[in-house]
Amino acid sequence: MNTAVSALSDPTPLPDGAGDAGSPPPVTSGPLTPPPDSAGTPAAAATARHTVAEDVQGLLLATLTASLGLAVFADGGLVIGGMAGIALMLHHALGWAFGLTFVLVNLPFYWLAARRMGWEFTLKTFCAVAAVGWVADALPRWVSPAEMSPLYAAIVGGALTGLGILFFIRHRASLGGVGILAVYLQRSRGWSAGRIQMGFDAALMTLALLLFEPGQVLYSAIGAAVLSLVIMFNHRPGRYMGV
Repeated sequence: MNTAVSALSDPTPLPDGAGDAGSPPPVTSGPLTPPPDSAGTPAAAATARHTVAEDVQGLLLATLTASLGLAVFADGGLVIGGMAGIALMLHHALGWAFGLTFVLVNLPFYWLAARRMGWEFTLKTFCAVAAVGWVADALPRWVSPAEMSPLYAAIVGGALTGLGILFFIRHRASLGGVGILAVYLQRSRGWSAGRIQMGFDAALMTLALLLFEPGQVLYSAIGAAVLSLVIMFNHRPGRYMGV
């Protein structure tokens, strides 16, 4: 069996430069909705596991940070990539509660997550999505929204959401959505997870142009780019594989 076939049958991401020219690329973080590339791999299992207390505090911090970032996006009339972007778009366009919408749009991905990432990851992700959605909806009742420019909202919202996702990844969870599908397609078909997510998020931003002012979409894209940079600079395969 050649290297390319082995790579497709083995869910473990290959290190940089491994395999021949036909081998699929290693799982990488996407531009807007980075996948939990260490979840469900032997590399993750080989790492010393977090204790329950470490997981609880990590997931709590992740929830508070990500929900604050998404609340900033919602208050600023901005959107983001992935399923969170779809939930925010429906929230702005139809007035639907962001939290419940965020949970519902992620439901189709949990079956896939259970098959490819395991039940621990899936249950943590389900709880993460529900908690982040609930807190994001509750924040306006707990904190008076500050007046901020769209550019500042995009930068702060993107940074906080990116940090929250990073915390979730390091405790074997995620905010679900397209990242799970992208990892599955890369591991099973050899397609680039980053390109899948980039294509989805580009389509989402294009759709947003039909519903929002161009300025809102521009600031949304800036926020999405900030989120992407936070993940890309702070979560790389082989550097930190938190479980």
